[in-house]
Amino acid sequence: MKFFVDSADVAAIRDLHDLGMVDGVTTNPSLIMKSGRDILEVTREICSFVEGPVSAEVVALHADAMIAEGRHLAAIAPNIAIKLPLTWDGLKACKVLSDEGKMVNVTLCFSPNQALLAAKAGATFISPFVGRLDDINLDGMELIRDIRQIYDNYDFKTQILAASIRTVNHVAECAIAGADVMTAPPEVIRKLAMHPLTDAGLAQFMKDWEKTGQKIL
Repeated sequence: MKFFVDSADVAAIRDLHDLGMVDGVTTNPSLIMKSGRDILEVTREICSFVEGPVSAEVVALHADAMIAEGRHLAAIAPNIAIKLPLTWDGLKACKVLSDEGKMVNVTLCFSPNQALLAAKAGATFISPFVGRLDDINLDGMELIRDIRQIYDNYDFKTQILAASIRTVNHVAECAIAGADVMTAPPEVIRKLAMHPLTDAGLAQFMKDWEKTGQKIL
């Protein structure tokens, strides 16, 4: 499973990138707002060191304007994935932009039917929102499993990009369910390394080592 970082915080992305933990990046208007930076500037900087797909989202609501914005964003770098909402206009824009050879990430997916439409429109990625379904007492992981089954049934090439990842359990469950990609905030990715038994074991090892009076260097 590929790891994308859901952030516009360049320093946080660089830190994970240096560890080889960044296969791509996703941004959205809310993350751009938090960064306090110009969308074109911050996206260009991320693309300067991240080789994988970097999703940049349009803000238009109608297909023609989405297509124009998508082309403008795609000109930033060759690894830009144009992020479009899963609306009828978004699907129209997806068809046009994907036919032009551009990567497209269709976002805000909440049902298998929506995912099926996105795949038929040529989406490179479909972004089902796991956490937001959990928020309303629905099973976000069931959606991942259903989309995986549909795409496998018909050999769709669209990659499942699990989004709205809130917890480390979400990450493991997405991997088990067969998501191609997951995107999560930097803090969630860092927490994947944490386990209380690891901490307890290390503390015991250090305590025992101190008693030996030895040094390695």
